[in-house]
Amino acid sequence: MEPIQVEVKQVLIVPDQPITTVHFPEAGWVSMLAPLEDGKAAEVGLVGAEGMVGLPLLLGSDRSTLEAMVQASGTLLRMGATAFRHALEECPTLRSLLLRYTLAFQQQVSQTAACNGNHALDQRLARWLLMAHDRAEGDEFPMTHEFLAMMLCVHRPGVTVAARLFQQAGLIRYGQGQMVVTDREGLEAAACECYATVRHHFEQLLGTTRG
Repeated sequence: MEPIQVEVKQVLIVPDQPITTVHFPEAGWVSMLAPLEDGKAAEVGLVGAEGMVGLPLLLGSDRSTLEAMVQASGTLLRMGATAFRHALEECPTLRSLLLRYTLAFQQQVSQTAACNGNHALDQRLARWLLMAHDRAEGDEFPMTHEFLAMMLCVHRPGVTVAARLFQQAGLIRYGQGQMVVTDREGLEAAACECYATVRHHFEQLLGTTRG
């Protein structure tokens, strides 16, 4: 595997195009986005150091309907598709681990769909901030209201209002494209049950607290 540096908004997988490499994040994280006909996109999953980008190759396909876009810059380990397939054949333990991750990621995607359709914006925002915090290297990470609106598939003013309320409550602090989590327990209390549900599945399947 080859370590590479990636930057925000760098695209790793283009929908319906051959996947030639897989990526294992060491730092930073990647958003899995479902593109829509009007040019918008909705985030359906988040991948950090707990997982990999390029799951279709594990499951026997070389294409994805989703776009993989870097949301927080960092270091990724990159492996070519052919080498990855050989590694799966030679190491059953690797295949088993990645299949368990696939189950965990599937749960994250399913719970995201249920969450977006049933829970209030402030609950969804708290859940997403907790997911990002899990994958950040500290309490501070890059984030803008524009990016949050795209990730949550809502209009930017709604995100601005919810974020302002969280800041006034002392849960977060933000400005100049940076987000700081100042009260983790408060965010967990503000989030819906979806965060804890997905985190529980990740712990069961992978032994990680990232959900």
